[in-house]
Amino acid sequence: MSDSTAPATTPAGKERVVLAYSGGLDTSVAIGWIGEQTGTEVIAVAVDVGQGGEDLDVIRQRALDCGAVEAYVADAREEFATEYCMPALKANALYQDRYPVVSALSRPVIVKHLVRAARQFGATTVAHGCTGKGNDQVRFEVGITSLAPDLKCLAPVRDLALTRDVAIDYAQRHQLPIETTKNNPFSIDQNVWGRAIETGFLEDIWNAPTKDVYSYTDDPAFPPVPDEVVITFKEGVPVALDGVPVTPLQAIQELNRRAGAQGVGRIDIVEDRLVGIKSREVYEAPGAIALITAHQELENVTVEREQARFKKGVDQRWTELVYDGQWFSPLKRSLDVFIDDTQRYVSGEIRLLLHGGRAVVTGRRSDSSLYDFNLATYDSGDTFDQSNAKGFIEIYGLTAKLAAARDVVFGNAVDLGQGTLEVSDHG
Repeated sequence: MSDSTAPATTPAGKERVVLAYSGGLDTSVAIGWIGEQTGTEVIAVAVDVGQGGEDLDVIRQRALDCGAVEAYVADAREEFATEYCMPALKANALYQDRYPVVSALSRPVIVKHLVRAARQFGATTVAHGCTGKGNDQVRFEVGITSLAPDLKCLAPVRDLALTRDVAIDYAQRHQLPIETTKNNPFSIDQNVWGRAIETGFLEDIWNAPTKDVYSYTDDPAFPPVPDEVVITFKEGVPVALDGVPVTPLQAIQELNRRAGAQGVGRIDIVEDRLVGIKSREVYEAPGAIALITAHQELENVTVEREQARFKKGVDQRWTELVYDGQWFSPLKRSLDVFIDDTQRYVSGEIRLLLHGGRAVVTGRRSDSSLYDFNLATYDSGDTFDQSNAKGFIEIYGLTAKLAAARDVVFGNAVDLGQGTLEVSDHG
């Protein structure tokens, strides 16, 4: 599709709205609902980030059949894997130390295509299907206005009272080509990087997930034989599996399959949403968890100590910004530069054992390793000069020693208590 900018209105003078379109009930109904409520024309935009389901051409035709004046579709799987998932991998992005920001990562790539379509078709407003309770409304709208401050945002569910009951009734009255009776108890969002499941009985945080919750992973309680995989990285990015070259997308997809078969990457968490509420979420991210596990260990081998310590804080802040919908923010861009610089020597191989819900590192190898066997060994061949240790300890502990001496002078020494030491003879 062309990226040329069309006039802001049609020849008839109607304004246009670009709608993030999934092909499901709510966004199919939203096409006509927005038109009726606002008097605008609607352009449907469907972006494939690996969510599966129907073919893009089928989705495009349904949008047109539901009243869209134009339909923009994009296969963004490679783009998503390379430009969004790989930066997350470099940052070891785990929100609250567990969740690999599956949904948050896909929003900025969708936003980019929404804005591109708005420019191409001359729309003045971008619409999405989010409610007023979740994180995604923030991610979409902040992302849109960060790329195009002149565009307006609209949420039909939140702003135009498009409830589920209204959507079903509207679809039936207008005989829209969409299923209206299927009732899935869960709200599911999935892409290449993983799968998010919420609502239904999961909202009671005492309830354990049932088997029907999961799709990307098999039951880790009944795993197949252990699966060993060697992941080759170049500057923080996977480039081969078991010696076979792969693209980022292929690496994620293959590890989704292999780690998923072992039940790796199941996450059940009560997380802190941006809007201030706590929400129970279940995630599946077998490929993401396997890759992050391997990448973290390769960093342990190749990244200098002080740089690594500082990077942990940067990684956490980067992840929070992405979770909070700030992908296009100035701070996020600045942190990207630091993180990319830390990956200069993060090249080598990590051997992972996938089994029973776990991805365990069993081997590390890198030409840029900072691990020196001759310094680390306690056997013959040790090149570490132990005589240097005494002076190092004296200097390193000097400030603590001086502070402790002052405490003694002013009566603030540590109370060692009145207990007596018992001496045992193990001979």
